[in-house]
Amino acid sequence: MSRFLQALFGRLPIGWLQLTHNRPRFAAALAGVAFANVLVFVQLGIMNSMGAATLRPYDFFQADLMISAADANALTDGGNVARQWLLQALADPDVVDGMGLFIANVAWERGEKDISLTTFGVDPAKPGFLAPAIAADIALLEVQDAAILDRLARGLPKEEAAAIRPHAPLSFETQGRTLTAFATFAGGGGFGGDGYMLVSDQSFLSLFPARRSSAPDHILVALRPGAVSGVVAARLKALISDPTLKIRSYAQAAEEDLRYQQTKRPTGIIFGFGVLIGVLVGLVIVYQVLSVDVADHLREYATFKAMGYGPRFFLGIVFEEALVLGVLGFVPGVIVGAAILTLMGAITTLPLAMTPAMAGSVFLGTVVFSVLSGAIATRRLAAADPADLF
Repeated sequence: MSRFLQALFGRLPIGWLQLTHNRPRFAAALAGVAFANVLVFVQLGIMNSMGAATLRPYDFFQADLMISAADANALTDGGNVARQWLLQALADPDVVDGMGLFIANVAWERGEKDISLTTFGVDPAKPGFLAPAIAADIALLEVQDAAILDRLARGLPKEEAAAIRPHAPLSFETQGRTLTAFATFAGGGGFGGDGYMLVSDQSFLSLFPARRSSAPDHILVALRPGAVSGVVAARLKALISDPTLKIRSYAQAAEEDLRYQQTKRPTGIIFGFGVLIGVLVGLVIVYQVLSVDVADHLREYATFKAMGYGPRFFLGIVFEEALVLGVLGFVPGVIVGAAILTLMGAITTLPLAMTPAMAGSVFLGTVVFSVLSGAIATRRLAAADPADLF
């Protein structure tokens, strides 16, 4: 390491030698930086998984536009919309079809632990609004009380889910009715439920008799090929009688949902502060180590200062120490962080994993904040008078 740093900086690696001179303190400093990295990795992983879980149900459907109530900040939040707005939207020449989407949570009682399933009621006669993998089985929902079940639902044994076939369905009780799952699809647990389920709109209304077919949660709209969604959305806002409706592209609806979850919901804000706290912890740890090191070697630094060495020389030494702490502390941090995220993902079925982008951003942040800590630690040295140190 000494030879590498000497070749890198073109001088004796004074910073490295000072750090390794007190090995217990050096090891404690690396452990502190690694801990800060692990804290940031876990918080970032949870934030990323929240984003992936938020966008996942949007992948189950295909649409060009989505019409929602004014208070619909997320796919599963907000009031209902009147089906009559779909009829008005069909008057636009670029609108070719539409489908009401019903959403509610269903509790599947399984003895020791219930499974909460976010349930979508769809029209089985309109497979074009569903993702191809789901559309292939949509005809099964034409049977009353039929369902397509999430095989990755948290709490559902893999063997039990894998055995579900049209010729070997799985029946279960919920909401006072007996549903029969004839097929499965890949969903996965999220923050608002353990998994997902699709039923026909008629089966949905049987599960929730207080709901009405005239008031779905959202309306999905398909446009003719070549139509510009933004232009059509603007026309529909003028065409539909209710000016409070949210009419936007399907992709924009997903982006707004994600932004709401990350910036407005308490969970997103808490995880964001967790990342900030991790960064501050790392900043304080590196600053404390470098500050103590500067104080311990203040007479040596004063000797160099009396010999005519300028601030850049001392800043270079402290930056060298900061880079060593940042880089070497990052290595165990990324290993432990990846292991924790993998374990959490296996237990919770959330999409928790270390990504190259996450590792790269945390590494860059570690180096930047380590250097910033070094710059702060050199303030005392810059103000010191060599004559006062002997």
